[in-house]
Amino acid sequence: MTMLRSDAARRAAREDGGTLLVHTWSEQDGLRRFADEEALRAVEAAVGDPSVRVWVDLEDVPHPTLERVGTLLGIHELVIEDMTKRNQRAKIEHTDGTMHIVLYALSYERRLHAWEVDLVVGTRFLLSSHPPEWRPIETVDLDRRGVEHYLAGGIDYLLYAIMDPLVDGYFPVMDRFSDEIDRIEDEVVRDPRKPVLERLFRVRRELLRIRHTVSPEREILNQLTNRENPIIAPERVVYFRDIYDHLIRITDDLDTHRELISGALEAYLSTINNGLSEVMKKLTAVTAVLAGAGAVAGIFGMSEAGAALDLREGLGFWIIAGLVLAVGSGVFAYFRRIGWI
Repeated sequence: MTMLRSDAARRAAREDGGTLLVHTWSEQDGLRRFADEEALRAVEAAVGDPSVRVWVDLEDVPHPTLERVGTLLGIHELVIEDMTKRNQRAKIEHTDGTMHIVLYALSYERRLHAWEVDLVVGTRFLLSSHPPEWRPIETVDLDRRGVEHYLAGGIDYLLYAIMDPLVDGYFPVMDRFSDEIDRIEDEVVRDPRKPVLERLFRVRRELLRIRHTVSPEREILNQLTNRENPIIAPERVVYFRDIYDHLIRITDDLDTHRELISGALEAYLSTINNGLSEVMKKLTAVTAVLAGAGAVAGIFGMSEAGAALDLREGLGFWIIAGLVLAVGSGVFAYFRRIGWI
């Protein structure tokens, strides 16, 4: 699980041109940490020392800095270009002995937010590039066990330590969607109005967006667990298989949520149709009551029919008025009994 930074921290990171952190590890010196210009010198020194493993963490750095780091690490220029644009789908690519992995960190706070996280992995280095909203250094495992624990275990172990909490962060997002769907279902039954329909379609779109994010990530983990990879040690495959299992669970939850939201939409439409049917029944009953009374009044309102009942002055009016009330009351009572009024 990751920690989201405050708005002030995000603005500060953008204003100072981002953050560059470098962690190096060797059996002789242990873990060392560098920042900014000192970090670049540390990367250059680590590249020339085969006993050193290095993690370069870039947070919203400008393109020249990213390009300089990429040159030091021997990363292909096309990979640097993709990392700069940050408009990639989740994917895995192998280029010049390195592995470029694109994943997405998700959060849900009334709206779904997705941030691209780029990971470039070599045999002795890992480069991570991400926006200020998500920081791998603040993940639970790295914060609890420390970077040294994972760098000492190997670059593939550090890769797992970054990917695992990123994927685990999807579960709270799915839980919040579950709560949102429960609220929508209650409102569909209790008060189906236009705002409920708007929320239905918004949640449906966001679930589809998550689907488009998670589905390619399953293929990434499938490759890491089922294909030979010189960067991933055989004993580490089981760790990535655990992440793969988590993604399968997320996919199953997505299917369940999509079915629930489709059911809620059908329930909304059924409720609206049922309400319309009730209105139409009431209008039909009222029309029948008025039509019967109007027919009697119309017939006997004619001069010829009225004269036939006018035995004494004014008697015909009261007979017709009583007949109108009797017909109307009878029709009303009938529709009342069958529940249309």
